[in-house]
Amino acid sequence: MLARNRFLLLVVVGGAALAIISLSLQFLNLIPTTPIVEEQTLQAADGGVGVALGKSRKRVFPVLHTQEPNPISEAYAYCNTPNRTEQAWEGHSPADYKLLSVQVMIRHGDRYPLYSIPKTKRPTIDCTLSASRKPSHPLLNSFISHMGLGGRGHWESSLSSVPRLPNHSACEMGELTQTGVVQHLRNGQLLHHAYKHHNLLPSDWSPRQVWVETTGKSRTLQSGLGFLYGFLPDFDWTKLTVRYQWSTLFCGSACDCPARNRYLEDEQRRQYRLRVSDTELERTYADMARTLGLPTRQLRAANPIDSLLCHVCHSLPFPCAHTGEGGTSGCLTMAQFAVIRRQQLDDEVDRRRVGLYRKYAILAMYPYLNRTATKMERVARDSEASRQPRAGGEEVFTLSSAHDVTLAPLLSALGLEEARFPRFAARVVFELWKSPPAMQELQKKRAGKGEKAKARGKEMFIRVLYNGEDVTFHTTFCRSHDRHTGKPLCPLKNFLSYVRRDMFSVVNATSYQEACYKRPG
Repeated sequence: MLARNRFLLLVVVGGAALAIISLSLQFLNLIPTTPIVEEQTLQAADGGVGVALGKSRKRVFPVLHTQEPNPISEAYAYCNTPNRTEQAWEGHSPADYKLLSVQVMIRHGDRYPLYSIPKTKRPTIDCTLSASRKPSHPLLNSFISHMGLGGRGHWESSLSSVPRLPNHSACEMGELTQTGVVQHLRNGQLLHHAYKHHNLLPSDWSPRQVWVETTGKSRTLQSGLGFLYGFLPDFDWTKLTVRYQWSTLFCGSACDCPARNRYLEDEQRRQYRLRVSDTELERTYADMARTLGLPTRQLRAANPIDSLLCHVCHSLPFPCAHTGEGGTSGCLTMAQFAVIRRQQLDDEVDRRRVGLYRKYAILAMYPYLNRTATKMERVARDSEASRQPRAGGEEVFTLSSAHDVTLAPLLSALGLEEARFPRFAARVVFELWKSPPAMQELQKKRAGKGEKAKARGKEMFIRVLYNGEDVTFHTTFCRSHDRHTGKPLCPLKNFLSYVRRDMFSVVNATSYQEACYKRPG
Protein backbone atom coordinates (compact mmCIF):
# COMPACT_ATOMS: atom_id res chain seq x y z
CA MET A 1 0.00 0.00 0.00
CA LEU A 2 2.84 2.37 0.95
CA ALA A 3 4.63 1.62 -2.34
CA ARG A 4 1.43 2.32 -4.28
CA ASN A 5 1.01 5.72 -2.57
CA ARG A 6 4.61 6.63 -3.34
CA PHE A 7 4.09 5.70 -6.97
CA LEU A 8 0.96 7.90 -7.20
CA LEU A 9 2.86 10.76 -5.55
CA LEU A 10 5.67 10.45 -8.10
CA VAL A 11 3.14 10.51 -10.98
CA VAL A 12 1.48 13.68 -9.64
CA VAL A 13 4.79 15.49 -9.00
CA GLY A 14 6.19 14.42 -12.37
CA GLY A 15 3.06 15.59 -14.20
CA ALA A 16 3.22 18.98 -12.48
CA ALA A 17 6.90 19.36 -13.39
CA LEU A 18 6.19 18.57 -17.05
CA ALA A 19 3.35 21.09 -17.10
CA ILE A 20 5.63 23.82 -15.69
CA ILE A 21 8.36 23.03 -18.23
CA SER A 22 5.83 23.08 -21.08
CA LEU A 23 4.43 26.46 -20.04
CA SER A 24 7.97 27.85 -19.70
CA LEU A 25 8.89 26.72 -23.19
CA GLN A 26 5.73 28.23 -24.64
CA PHE A 27 6.44 31.54 -22.89
CA LEU A 28 9.94 31.58 -24.37
CA ASN A 29 8.57 30.78 -27.86
CA LEU A 30 10.69 27.63 -28.11
CA ILE A 31 7.72 25.49 -29.13
CA PRO A 32 4.58 26.49 -31.05
CA THR A 33 1.40 26.84 -29.01
CA THR A 34 -1.07 26.38 -31.87
CA PRO A 35 -2.95 23.13 -31.36
CA ILE A 36 -2.70 20.54 -34.15
CA VAL A 37 -5.56 18.16 -34.73
CA GLU A 38 -5.15 15.20 -37.06
CA GLU A 39 -8.37 14.53 -38.95
CA GLN A 40 -8.52 11.90 -41.62
CA THR A 41 -12.01 12.77 -42.85
CA LEU A 42 -14.85 15.10 -42.07
CA GLN A 43 -18.20 13.93 -43.32
CA ALA A 44 -20.91 16.48 -43.99
CA ALA A 45 -24.04 14.93 -45.49
CA ASP A 46 -26.51 16.91 -47.59
CA GLY A 47 -29.32 14.69 -48.81
CA GLY A 48 -27.00 11.70 -49.13
CA VAL A 49 -24.08 13.64 -50.68
CA GLY A 50 -21.00 13.02 -48.53
CA VAL A 51 -18.22 15.63 -48.41
CA ALA A 52 -14.90 14.35 -47.10
CA LEU A 53 -11.67 16.17 -46.42
CA GLY A 54 -9.16 14.68 -48.81
CA LYS A 55 -5.41 14.03 -48.56
CA SER A 56 -5.46 13.48 -44.78
CA ARG A 57 -5.54 17.21 -44.14
CA LYS A 58 -4.82 18.49 -40.66
CA ARG A 59 -7.64 20.88 -39.95
CA VAL A 60 -8.17 23.43 -37.20
CA PHE A 61 -10.85 26.04 -36.78
CA PRO A 62 -8.90 28.27 -34.40
CA VAL A 63 -10.31 30.19 -31.49
CA LEU A 64 -8.90 33.70 -31.72
CA HIS A 65 -6.85 34.81 -28.72
CA THR A 66 -8.90 36.20 -25.85
CA GLN A 67 -6.57 35.84 -22.84
CA GLU A 68 -4.62 38.86 -21.66
CA PRO A 69 -1.39 38.93 -23.70
CA ASN A 70 2.10 39.22 -22.27
CA PRO A 71 3.78 42.36 -23.73
CA ILE A 72 7.21 40.76 -24.15
CA SER A 73 6.05 37.51 -25.76
CA GLU A 74 3.72 39.59 -27.96
CA ALA A 75 6.71 41.64 -29.10
CA TYR A 76 8.59 38.51 -30.17
CA ALA A 77 5.50 37.26 -32.00
CA TYR A 78 5.31 40.64 -33.76
CA CYS A 79 8.92 40.23 -34.94
CA ASN A 80 7.92 37.00 -36.72
CA THR A 81 11.53 35.81 -36.84
CA PRO A 82 11.72 33.11 -39.56
CA ASN A 83 13.27 30.41 -37.38
CA ARG A 84 10.54 27.80 -37.01
CA THR A 85 8.19 25.69 -39.12
CA GLU A 86 4.85 27.36 -39.84
CA GLN A 87 1.42 25.87 -40.32
CA ALA A 88 -0.55 27.03 -43.32
CA TRP A 89 -4.19 26.04 -43.90
CA GLU A 90 -4.34 27.72 -47.28
CA GLY A 91 -5.49 25.32 -49.99
CA HIS A 92 -7.25 22.95 -47.55
CA SER A 93 -10.84 22.20 -48.47
CA PRO A 94 -13.40 19.41 -48.53
CA ALA A 95 -12.57 16.85 -51.21
CA ASP A 96 -13.43 17.63 -54.85
CA TYR A 97 -14.00 21.37 -54.28
CA LYS A 98 -12.19 23.37 -56.98
CA LEU A 99 -10.03 26.39 -56.17
CA LEU A 100 -10.85 29.20 -58.60
CA SER A 101 -8.92 32.23 -57.33
CA VAL A 102 -6.70 33.54 -54.53
CA GLN A 103 -6.30 37.13 -53.42
CA VAL A 104 -3.57 37.97 -50.92
CA MET A 105 -2.81 41.12 -48.97
CA ILE A 106 0.52 41.20 -47.13
CA ARG A 107 2.22 43.55 -44.74
CA HIS A 108 5.85 44.29 -45.65
CA GLY A 109 8.51 42.31 -43.82
CA ASP A 110 10.94 43.33 -41.09
CA ARG A 111 12.27 46.85 -41.61
CA TYR A 112 14.70 49.30 -40.10
CA PRO A 113 13.03 51.83 -37.72
CA LEU A 114 11.24 54.87 -39.12
CA TYR A 115 12.41 56.98 -36.16
CA SER A 116 15.65 57.37 -34.24
CA ILE A 117 15.99 58.00 -30.51
CA PRO A 118 17.94 61.23 -29.89
CA LYS A 119 21.35 60.98 -28.18
CA THR A 120 21.65 57.25 -28.91
CA LYS A 121 23.47 55.30 -31.60
CA ARG A 122 21.29 53.92 -34.37
CA PRO A 123 21.08 50.11 -34.39
CA THR A 124 23.75 48.54 -36.59
CA ILE A 125 22.05 46.38 -39.23
CA ASP A 126 23.27 45.46 -42.72
CA CYS A 127 20.58 45.88 -45.37
CA THR A 128 22.44 44.17 -48.19
CA LEU A 129 21.54 40.55 -48.97
CA SER A 130 23.85 37.58 -48.43
CA ALA A 131 22.98 33.89 -48.34
CA SER A 132 25.83 33.36 -45.86
CA ARG A 133 24.21 35.61 -43.24
CA LYS A 134 21.30 34.50 -41.06
CA PRO A 135 18.40 34.36 -41.50
CA SER A 136 18.74 32.95 -44.99
CA HIS A 137 16.65 30.92 -47.42
CA PRO A 138 17.39 28.35 -50.16
CA LEU A 139 15.87 30.70 -52.75
CA LEU A 140 17.77 33.81 -51.66
CA ASN A 141 20.66 33.62 -54.16
CA SER A 142 18.40 32.89 -57.13
CA PHE A 143 16.02 35.65 -55.96
CA ILE A 144 18.88 38.17 -55.97
CA SER A 145 19.88 37.09 -59.49
CA HIS A 146 16.29 37.18 -60.74
CA MET A 147 15.76 40.72 -59.47
CA GLY A 148 18.67 41.78 -61.68
CA LEU A 149 16.46 40.93 -64.68
CA GLY A 150 13.62 43.17 -63.49
CA GLY A 151 14.12 45.61 -66.36
CA ARG A 152 12.24 43.10 -68.51
CA GLY A 153 9.09 43.61 -66.46
CA HIS A 154 6.43 46.29 -66.83
CA TRP A 155 6.40 48.94 -64.12
CA GLU A 156 3.92 51.71 -63.60
CA SER A 157 5.86 54.95 -63.78
CA SER A 158 5.83 55.74 -60.05
CA LEU A 159 7.62 52.44 -59.34
CA SER A 160 10.23 52.40 -62.11
CA SER A 161 12.90 54.12 -59.97
CA VAL A 162 12.23 52.19 -56.72
CA PRO A 163 15.06 49.70 -55.97
CA ARG A 164 14.06 46.06 -56.29
CA LEU A 165 16.45 44.95 -53.53
CA PRO A 166 17.52 46.49 -50.20
CA ASN A 167 21.10 47.60 -50.87
CA HIS A 168 22.66 49.63 -48.04
CA SER A 169 25.35 48.16 -45.77
CA ALA A 170 24.05 50.51 -43.07
CA CYS A 171 20.24 50.37 -43.28
CA GLU A 172 18.37 53.54 -44.12
CA MET A 173 15.21 54.57 -42.25
CA GLY A 174 12.33 52.22 -43.06
CA GLU A 175 14.44 49.99 -45.33
CA LEU A 176 13.55 46.31 -45.66
CA THR A 177 16.10 44.03 -43.98
CA GLN A 178 17.30 40.60 -45.07
CA THR A 179 14.96 39.19 -42.42
CA GLY A 180 12.07 40.94 -44.20
CA VAL A 181 13.04 39.44 -47.56
CA VAL A 182 13.36 35.93 -46.07
CA GLN A 183 9.98 36.26 -44.34
CA HIS A 184 8.26 36.79 -47.67
CA LEU A 185 10.26 34.20 -49.59
CA ARG A 186 8.94 31.77 -46.94
CA ASN A 187 5.39 33.11 -47.22
CA GLY A 188 5.38 32.78 -51.00
CA GLN A 189 6.86 29.29 -50.82
CA LEU A 190 4.24 28.23 -48.25
CA LEU A 191 1.47 29.23 -50.67
CA HIS A 192 3.32 27.65 -53.59
CA HIS A 193 3.20 24.30 -51.80
CA ALA A 194 -0.37 24.90 -50.57
CA TYR A 195 -1.75 25.50 -54.05
CA LYS A 196 0.47 23.46 -56.37
CA HIS A 197 -1.97 20.50 -56.38
CA HIS A 198 -4.91 22.77 -57.24
CA ASN A 199 -3.62 23.91 -60.65
CA LEU A 200 -4.48 27.48 -59.72
CA LEU A 201 -2.18 28.90 -62.41
CA PRO A 202 -1.29 27.00 -65.58
CA SER A 203 2.40 26.77 -66.44
CA ASP A 204 1.74 29.10 -69.37
CA TRP A 205 -0.18 31.68 -67.29
CA SER A 206 -1.01 34.89 -69.05
CA PRO A 207 -0.30 38.47 -67.88
CA ARG A 208 -4.02 38.93 -67.25
CA GLN A 209 -4.18 36.12 -64.70
CA VAL A 210 -1.68 37.60 -62.21
CA TRP A 211 -2.18 41.03 -60.64
CA VAL A 212 0.54 42.56 -58.43
CA GLU A 213 0.16 45.96 -56.75
CA THR A 214 2.16 47.88 -54.15
CA THR A 215 2.56 51.27 -52.56
CA GLY A 216 5.54 53.40 -53.60
CA LYS A 217 7.69 52.47 -50.58
CA SER A 218 10.69 50.27 -51.33
CA ARG A 219 9.84 47.95 -48.41
CA THR A 220 6.42 47.07 -49.86
CA LEU A 221 7.71 46.67 -53.41
CA GLN A 222 10.59 44.44 -52.29
CA SER A 223 8.34 42.42 -49.97
CA GLY A 224 5.88 41.85 -52.81
CA LEU A 225 8.67 40.69 -55.14
CA GLY A 226 10.02 38.35 -52.46
CA PHE A 227 6.58 36.84 -51.93
CA LEU A 228 5.96 36.50 -55.67
CA TYR A 229 9.32 34.80 -56.22
CA GLY A 230 8.60 32.29 -53.44
CA PHE A 231 5.18 31.63 -54.99
CA LEU A 232 6.32 31.55 -58.64
CA PRO A 233 10.07 30.82 -58.67
CA ASP A 234 11.84 32.20 -61.75
CA PHE A 235 8.62 33.81 -63.00
CA ASP A 236 8.64 35.30 -66.48
CA TRP A 237 9.29 39.04 -66.07
CA THR A 238 7.86 39.82 -69.51
CA LYS A 239 4.41 38.68 -68.33
CA LEU A 240 4.47 40.76 -65.14
CA THR A 241 3.09 44.26 -64.63
CA VAL A 242 3.68 45.81 -61.19
CA ARG A 243 0.98 48.36 -60.42
CA TYR A 244 1.16 51.38 -58.13
CA GLN A 245 -1.31 52.17 -55.35
CA TRP A 246 -0.90 55.75 -54.21
CA SER A 247 -2.91 55.26 -51.00
CA THR A 248 -2.00 52.88 -48.18
CA LEU A 249 -5.73 52.03 -48.08
CA PHE A 250 -5.60 50.67 -51.66
CA CYS A 251 -8.76 52.65 -52.37
CA GLY A 252 -7.86 53.63 -55.95
CA SER A 253 -10.28 56.20 -57.35
CA ALA A 254 -12.75 55.81 -54.44
CA CYS A 255 -10.63 57.37 -51.68
CA ASP A 256 -12.67 60.52 -51.11
CA CYS A 257 -14.69 59.93 -47.94
CA PRO A 258 -15.03 62.83 -45.44
CA ALA A 259 -16.76 60.70 -42.78
CA ARG A 260 -13.85 58.25 -42.76
CA ASN A 261 -11.46 61.07 -41.89
CA ARG A 262 -13.75 62.28 -39.08
CA TYR A 263 -13.87 58.80 -37.53
CA LEU A 264 -10.08 58.61 -37.74
CA GLU A 265 -9.68 61.98 -36.00
CA ASP A 266 -12.09 60.88 -33.25
CA GLU A 267 -10.13 57.63 -32.90
CA GLN A 268 -6.84 59.52 -32.58
CA ARG A 269 -8.33 61.68 -29.83
CA ARG A 270 -9.43 58.53 -28.01
CA GLN A 271 -5.90 57.15 -28.26
CA TYR A 272 -4.44 60.38 -26.87
CA ARG A 273 -6.85 60.48 -23.90
CA LEU A 274 -6.08 56.88 -22.99
CA ARG A 275 -2.35 57.45 -23.24
CA VAL A 276 -2.17 60.58 -21.06
CA SER A 277 -4.39 58.95 -18.41
CA ASP A 278 -1.89 56.10 -17.99
CA THR A 279 0.25 57.22 -15.04
CA GLU A 280 2.65 54.26 -15.28
CA LEU A 281 3.31 55.07 -18.93
CA GLU A 282 3.94 58.75 -18.15
CA ARG A 283 6.38 57.84 -15.37
CA THR A 284 8.18 55.46 -17.71
CA TYR A 285 8.58 58.11 -20.41
CA ALA A 286 9.90 60.53 -17.80
CA ASP A 287 12.42 57.95 -16.52
CA MET A 288 13.59 57.17 -20.06
CA ALA A 289 13.94 60.88 -20.85
CA ARG A 290 16.05 61.45 -17.72
CA THR A 291 18.28 58.52 -18.65
CA LEU A 292 18.92 60.02 -22.08
CA GLY A 293 19.06 63.65 -20.95
CA LEU A 294 16.04 64.66 -23.04
CA PRO A 295 12.80 66.55 -22.43
CA THR A 296 9.98 63.99 -22.03
CA ARG A 297 8.05 65.56 -24.90
CA GLN A 298 11.02 65.14 -27.27
CA LEU A 299 11.42 61.48 -26.37
CA ARG A 300 7.72 60.77 -26.89
CA ALA A 301 7.79 62.55 -30.26
CA ALA A 302 10.71 60.30 -31.30
CA ASN A 303 8.38 57.28 -30.92
CA PRO A 304 10.95 55.13 -29.08
CA ILE A 305 8.87 51.94 -29.33
CA ASP A 306 9.65 51.67 -33.06
CA SER A 307 13.40 51.66 -32.46
CA LEU A 308 13.17 49.45 -29.38
CA LEU A 309 11.17 46.84 -31.31
CA CYS A 310 14.01 46.73 -33.83
CA HIS A 311 16.48 46.02 -31.02
CA VAL A 312 14.23 43.22 -29.73
CA CYS A 313 13.68 41.67 -33.17
CA HIS A 314 17.41 41.69 -33.99
CA SER A 315 18.63 40.65 -30.51
CA LEU A 316 20.52 43.91 -30.03
CA PRO A 317 21.21 45.52 -26.63
CA PHE A 318 18.93 48.44 -25.83
CA PRO A 319 20.31 51.92 -26.64
CA CYS A 320 22.31 53.95 -24.14
CA ALA A 321 22.95 57.66 -23.75
CA HIS A 322 26.48 58.53 -24.87
CA THR A 323 28.66 61.11 -23.14
CA GLY A 324 31.13 63.38 -24.88
CA GLU A 325 34.04 61.19 -23.73
CA GLY A 326 32.66 58.12 -25.50
CA GLY A 327 31.15 56.57 -22.38
CA THR A 328 27.50 55.98 -21.48
CA SER A 329 25.43 57.70 -18.83
CA GLY A 330 22.63 55.10 -18.76
CA CYS A 331 20.68 52.63 -20.91
CA LEU A 332 17.03 51.96 -21.61
CA THR A 333 15.64 48.72 -20.20
CA MET A 334 13.37 45.83 -21.12
CA ALA A 335 11.09 46.78 -18.21
CA GLN A 336 10.53 50.23 -19.76
CA PHE A 337 9.89 48.64 -23.14
CA ALA A 338 7.34 46.28 -21.54
CA VAL A 339 5.37 49.22 -20.10
CA ILE A 340 5.05 50.89 -23.52
CA ARG A 341 4.07 47.61 -25.18
CA ARG A 342 1.54 46.93 -22.43
CA GLN A 343 -0.07 50.32 -23.09
CA GLN A 344 -0.28 49.50 -26.81
CA LEU A 345 -2.06 46.24 -26.01
CA ASP A 346 -4.41 48.05 -23.61
CA ASP A 347 -5.14 50.50 -26.41
CA GLU A 348 -6.20 47.63 -28.70
CA VAL A 349 -8.72 46.48 -26.08
CA ASP A 350 -10.09 49.99 -25.58
CA ARG A 351 -10.26 50.53 -29.34
CA ARG A 352 -12.53 47.50 -29.72
CA ARG A 353 -14.68 48.60 -26.77
CA VAL A 354 -15.29 52.15 -28.06
CA GLY A 355 -15.93 51.13 -31.68
CA LEU A 356 -14.73 54.29 -33.47
CA TYR A 357 -11.94 52.41 -35.21
CA ARG A 358 -14.40 49.84 -36.58
CA LYS A 359 -16.41 52.64 -38.19
CA TYR A 360 -13.23 54.09 -39.67
CA ALA A 361 -12.16 50.65 -40.89
CA ILE A 362 -15.47 49.94 -42.64
CA LEU A 363 -15.14 53.09 -44.74
CA ALA A 364 -11.37 52.76 -45.17
CA MET A 365 -11.48 49.22 -46.56
CA TYR A 366 -14.75 49.21 -48.52
CA PRO A 367 -13.02 50.08 -51.84
CA TYR A 368 -10.53 47.22 -51.47
CA LEU A 369 -13.18 44.74 -50.32
CA ASN A 370 -15.49 45.78 -53.14
CA ARG A 371 -12.68 45.17 -55.65
CA THR A 372 -12.05 41.79 -54.06
CA ALA A 373 -15.74 40.89 -54.34
CA THR A 374 -15.91 42.07 -57.97
CA LYS A 375 -12.90 39.97 -58.95
CA MET A 376 -14.45 36.91 -57.35
CA GLU A 377 -17.70 37.47 -59.23
CA ARG A 378 -15.84 37.75 -62.53
CA VAL A 379 -13.88 34.55 -61.93
CA ALA A 380 -17.10 32.77 -60.89
CA ARG A 381 -18.84 33.87 -64.13
CA ASP A 382 -15.80 32.82 -66.16
CA SER A 383 -15.92 29.39 -64.52
CA GLU A 384 -19.65 29.06 -65.17
CA ALA A 385 -19.26 29.98 -68.83
CA SER A 386 -16.43 27.57 -69.60
CA ARG A 387 -16.59 24.91 -66.86
CA GLN A 388 -12.84 25.46 -66.39
CA PRO A 389 -11.11 28.87 -66.09
CA ARG A 390 -9.89 29.71 -69.57
CA ALA A 391 -6.19 30.16 -70.34
CA GLY A 392 -5.69 33.90 -70.42
CA GLY A 393 -9.02 34.40 -68.61
CA GLU A 394 -9.79 36.42 -65.48
CA GLU A 395 -7.32 37.17 -62.70
CA VAL A 396 -6.87 34.11 -60.55
CA PHE A 397 -4.03 35.39 -58.36
CA THR A 398 -3.81 38.88 -56.86
CA LEU A 399 -1.04 40.13 -54.57
CA SER A 400 -1.34 43.45 -52.74
CA SER A 401 1.78 44.48 -50.81
CA ALA A 402 0.84 46.90 -48.07
CA HIS A 403 1.45 48.25 -44.54
CA ASP A 404 0.18 47.67 -41.00
CA VAL A 405 -2.16 50.65 -41.50
CA THR A 406 -3.72 48.64 -44.36
CA LEU A 407 -4.06 45.22 -42.75
CA ALA A 408 -5.26 46.48 -39.36
CA PRO A 409 -8.42 48.17 -40.76
CA LEU A 410 -8.95 45.23 -43.12
CA LEU A 411 -9.12 42.82 -40.18
CA SER A 412 -11.49 45.16 -38.33
CA ALA A 413 -13.73 45.63 -41.37
CA LEU A 414 -14.03 41.84 -41.69
CA GLY A 415 -15.13 41.66 -38.06
CA LEU A 416 -11.92 39.97 -36.87
CA GLU A 417 -11.73 42.26 -33.87
CA GLU A 418 -9.91 39.73 -31.68
CA ALA A 419 -7.10 39.19 -34.19
CA ARG A 420 -3.67 40.39 -33.14
CA PHE A 421 -2.22 43.56 -34.67
CA PRO A 422 -0.50 42.66 -37.97
CA ARG A 423 3.04 41.43 -37.36
CA PHE A 424 5.86 41.85 -39.85
CA ALA A 425 5.05 39.86 -43.02
CA ALA A 426 1.43 39.24 -41.94
CA ARG A 427 -0.89 37.94 -44.66
CA VAL A 428 -4.65 37.88 -45.27
CA VAL A 429 -5.82 35.43 -47.93
CA PHE A 430 -9.19 35.25 -49.71
CA GLU A 431 -9.91 31.96 -51.52
CA LEU A 432 -12.77 31.31 -53.95
CA TRP A 433 -13.97 27.70 -54.19
CA LYS A 434 -16.52 25.89 -56.35
CA SER A 435 -18.49 22.93 -55.00
CA PRO A 436 -18.08 19.47 -56.61
CA PRO A 437 -20.30 18.44 -59.56
CA ALA A 438 -22.35 15.97 -57.46
CA MET A 439 -23.38 18.70 -55.06
CA GLN A 440 -24.12 21.10 -57.94
CA GLU A 441 -26.45 18.57 -59.57
CA LEU A 442 -28.27 18.01 -56.28
CA GLN A 443 -28.79 21.75 -55.81
CA LYS A 444 -30.13 22.11 -59.36
CA LYS A 445 -32.56 19.23 -58.89
CA ARG A 446 -33.84 20.81 -55.70
CA ALA A 447 -34.21 24.22 -57.35
CA GLY A 448 -37.68 24.95 -58.66
CA LYS A 449 -38.55 26.81 -61.84
CA GLY A 450 -36.79 30.14 -62.16
CA GLU A 451 -34.34 29.23 -59.41
CA LYS A 452 -31.57 27.75 -61.54
CA ALA A 453 -29.52 30.96 -61.29
CA LYS A 454 -29.85 30.94 -57.52
CA ALA A 455 -28.69 27.33 -57.49
CA ARG A 456 -25.62 28.30 -59.50
CA GLY A 457 -24.87 31.02 -56.96
CA LYS A 458 -24.88 28.41 -54.20
CA GLU A 459 -21.97 26.63 -55.86
CA MET A 460 -19.44 29.32 -54.91
CA PHE A 461 -17.72 29.60 -51.53
CA ILE A 462 -15.18 31.82 -49.81
CA ARG A 463 -12.49 31.18 -47.23
CA VAL A 464 -10.58 33.86 -45.31
CA LEU A 465 -7.23 33.06 -43.69
CA TYR A 466 -5.00 35.19 -41.46
CA ASN A 467 -1.36 34.13 -41.12
CA GLY A 468 -2.31 30.64 -42.25
CA GLU A 469 -5.24 30.16 -39.86
CA ASP A 470 -8.75 29.66 -41.21
CA VAL A 471 -10.73 32.53 -39.65
CA THR A 472 -13.70 32.40 -42.04
CA PHE A 473 -16.23 31.57 -39.36
CA HIS A 474 -15.00 34.41 -37.15
CA THR A 475 -15.84 37.02 -39.81
CA THR A 476 -19.00 39.11 -39.43
CA PHE A 477 -20.50 37.79 -42.66
CA CYS A 478 -20.09 34.10 -41.83
CA ARG A 479 -20.10 33.91 -38.04
CA SER A 480 -23.68 32.63 -37.97
CA HIS A 481 -23.28 30.14 -40.84
CA ASP A 482 -23.75 26.53 -39.73
CA ARG A 483 -20.97 24.64 -41.49
CA HIS A 484 -22.42 21.29 -40.38
CA THR A 485 -25.48 21.53 -42.66
CA GLY A 486 -23.75 20.15 -45.75
CA LYS A 487 -21.94 23.40 -46.62
CA PRO A 488 -18.60 23.24 -44.79
CA LEU A 489 -17.42 26.43 -46.50
CA CYS A 490 -18.93 29.92 -46.35
CA PRO A 491 -21.24 30.82 -49.27
CA LEU A 492 -19.83 33.58 -51.47
CA LYS A 493 -23.21 35.31 -51.42
CA ASN A 494 -22.72 36.02 -47.69
CA PHE A 495 -19.56 37.96 -48.49
CA LEU A 496 -21.11 39.80 -51.43
CA SER A 497 -24.14 40.89 -49.38
CA TYR A 498 -21.87 42.05 -46.57
CA VAL A 499 -19.64 44.15 -48.81
CA ARG A 500 -22.40 45.63 -50.95
CA ARG A 501 -24.88 46.42 -48.15
CA ASP A 502 -24.67 44.88 -44.69
CA MET A 503 -21.32 46.31 -43.54
CA PHE A 504 -22.67 49.87 -43.67
CA SER A 505 -25.13 49.17 -40.86
CA VAL A 506 -22.22 49.85 -38.48
CA VAL A 507 -22.33 53.49 -39.58
CA ASN A 508 -26.15 53.63 -39.96
CA ALA A 509 -26.07 53.75 -43.75
CA THR A 510 -26.91 51.49 -46.68
CA SER A 511 -24.14 52.45 -49.14
CA TYR A 512 -20.59 53.79 -49.27
CA GLN A 513 -21.68 57.11 -50.74
CA GLU A 514 -24.34 57.64 -48.09
CA ALA A 515 -21.94 56.68 -45.30
CA CYS A 516 -19.14 58.95 -46.57
CA TYR A 517 -21.25 62.08 -47.03
CA LYS A 518 -23.80 61.64 -44.29
CA ARG A 519 -23.92 64.63 -41.93
CA PRO A 520 -22.78 63.76 -38.39
CA GLY A 521 -25.38 63.82 -35.66
